[in-house]
Amino acid sequence: MSIELKMLLFTVVLFFVQLIAQVVFELIQNGIGYAVSARDDWKTPSGFTGRIERAYFNLLETMPAFAALVLIVLYTGNANATTALGAQIYFWGRVLYFPAYLAGIPFIRTIIWVISTAGLVMILWELLKLAF
Repeated sequence: MSIELKMLLFTVVLFFVQLIAQVVFELIQNGIGYAVSARDDWKTPSGFTGRIERAYFNLLETMPAFAALVLIVLYTGNANATTALGAQIYFWGRVLYFPAYLAGIPFIRTIIWVISTAGLVMILWELLKLAF
């Protein structure tokens, strides 16, 4: 399995970790009754639970682009050292982003986000070089 595909697989594992954390802490904050309801009276999570949800949603915003880039790289046979490094930077950045967001560390969290996004850009750049 390529490094890019391993990082995509590990990102899916991270997705489930964050999803479970988000569900568990919303249950703690709002109770089981709210969790099984239609949630017509939507309650915005607050405090630590809100940070978990926002970090999870942030992963959901970038994960489709990461998956698409990895699949394009592999489908076209253009995986190389730069795409492998970009995938690793993205994944490890996302791993670090979660606890940084939960801890409420604004400046460090933003730097980590920029670094993980740079990993995406590295893969994108390699593909764009080939497209033109």
